[in-house]
Amino acid sequence: MNDPMSPTKLGFGILWPAFWTGLPIKLAVAVLFLAFGIVHFETRIALAFMMLLASPVTVFALPTITLGLGSHIGEGAGIALLFLLAIPIDIWALGVVGRTFFLERCRREPPPGLGLTLWWKCALVGAIFLPILWVVESAVTSVAISFAHSMFEEGVLEGTPIAERISIELILWGTVATGVLSWLLIIGLSLVGRMIRGTVQLAQHASDNYEGLIARWDLMRVPADQGLLLTVVSCVAVVLSILFWAALPQFTPHPHECCKKIEVKAEPEIKPLETLNKAENLLAQLAARVDFLIEQQAAANLEKEKNKPRGEAAMNDPDTTGSGASAAMKP
Repeated sequence: MNDPMSPTKLGFGILWPAFWTGLPIKLAVAVLFLAFGIVHFETRIALAFMMLLASPVTVFALPTITLGLGSHIGEGAGIALLFLLAIPIDIWALGVVGRTFFLERCRREPPPGLGLTLWWKCALVGAIFLPILWVVESAVTSVAISFAHSMFEEGVLEGTPIAERISIELILWGTVATGVLSWLLIIGLSLVGRMIRGTVQLAQHASDNYEGLIARWDLMRVPADQGLLLTVVSCVAVVLSILFWAALPQFTPHPHECCKKIEVKAEPEIKPLETLNKAENLLAQLAARVDFLIEQQAAANLEKEKNKPRGEAAMNDPDTTGSGASAAMKP
């Protein structure tokens, strides 16, 4: 290299762009596998899955963590298939990033098969270092949580309210765990940088000047057959979309037949004038019905009076009955 570069900076300069280059493709495949139901991840370990899927250094560390340490990130045959498909994606991403990094930062000619070389070196470091990171981070987190609990149970913070206790505990052990994880990640990047440094030193110096290097960077980003690349990408996107939407409804929960919602029809629009007219007509009809019933009742009573015997009618007449009683009482 023309200027000395620290191993940590070298490893970060390769792995960080490669992470963003390959991750979108891996996530698309992961979402497709989730739609088919061949991958089931645990919610509590989602961050670990993202870390394993993000970088090519975890290809060989995944079986080590899964089998050797007794940990798992989910279920389904799609997990193994997903990480196998991630290998060519990682090799391609490291090749693209490595060629740009060699020309731009190191002023070296990218050797043939650079992506494969960077991949197996990064994967070797990951196979050895990531299990160590897993064990150390788990142990430190457990000790920090226990220490935070002991401070509230038998320490100086005994008697702290529950809400404040939760916040203080989270800050105490979270700060320790985050600091240790950052320190371990820096060590891992340094190890990757030391492995890559040998490949950089063996590469030949670039003979072009700065303007020539810029032209080569631009040409590297332009495909030889743009129409063919656009057609292939479009066809792949269409096929993946069709597969996703074809598989998704099979695993989408639907309400049971006994729990279906009752169809409710929309109420008609209220029109005040029509409502008032209908109410007036209804009241008029009811009044006419009441008058008719009264007349009918009066006619029925009159008919009954006519059909009664005369003596019974006289007895029922209050005036006649009252006069007869008065006459009987006289001496």
